[in-house]
Amino acid sequence: MKKSCLLVCIVIFICMEYICLADFDNLQDTCPTATQAKQTVFINGFNCKNPANITSSDFKTSNLNHTGNIDNIFLSAVTIATAADFPGLNTLGLSIARTDLEVDGLVLAHSHPRASEMFFVSKGNVVAGFIDTRNKVFQLGLNEGDVFVFPRGLLHFCFNSGFEPATVFSVLNSQNPGVVTLSGAMFGPDSDNVLDKLVRQLISLSGSKHNGVGNMTLAGFSIM
Repeated sequence: MKKSCLLVCIVIFICMEYICLADFDNLQDTCPTATQAKQTVFINGFNCKNPANITSSDFKTSNLNHTGNIDNIFLSAVTIATAADFPGLNTLGLSIARTDLEVDGLVLAHSHPRASEMFFVSKGNVVAGFIDTRNKVFQLGLNEGDVFVFPRGLLHFCFNSGFEPATVFSVLNSQNPGVVTLSGAMFGPDSDNVLDKLVRQLISLSGSKHNGVGNMTLAGFSIM
């Protein structure tokens, strides 16, 4: 009898823990972000717009229609739309992004602590990859129409491997995925040399593995 009671208690405890950890379903059909001049209540997300004021335009964005500003040393631009500027995304657990890469353009290794990313090549040829916790690189040469997945929280990167500008669209499974970048500040005085070393190694790894997934150690570069 005691064993049966103990088993029942364990099952109830596991079920309660699962319920507490699970995301709650929406309690209404939609919840576009309410824009406010001054935020007075802070919650995990954004306040909902008054249902009486919801319109079709809340579920559309034109922020990704145009090429981003690629006039920089990396010849690339990433434009992201989250629930903060695309009201219709609020409570849906989604963000979208556009990446523009000029010829030889590069997006340095970065991570999204709260989201995985589906990476769709709309135009051009791109090499994309990520670095796992064993410091190994998994990467692939992508053509138009190909999709690659970056697991949540892992450093990932991409660069244009073709002879024309490339455009990529991404969907991330968080309305606020966050971005952690490898900035020069974390490397100290020799940051330029370190970043240059990382770029050269990532590009060199793509040479013989351009059309297949590489499972290689990023030698000489320790990611902490």
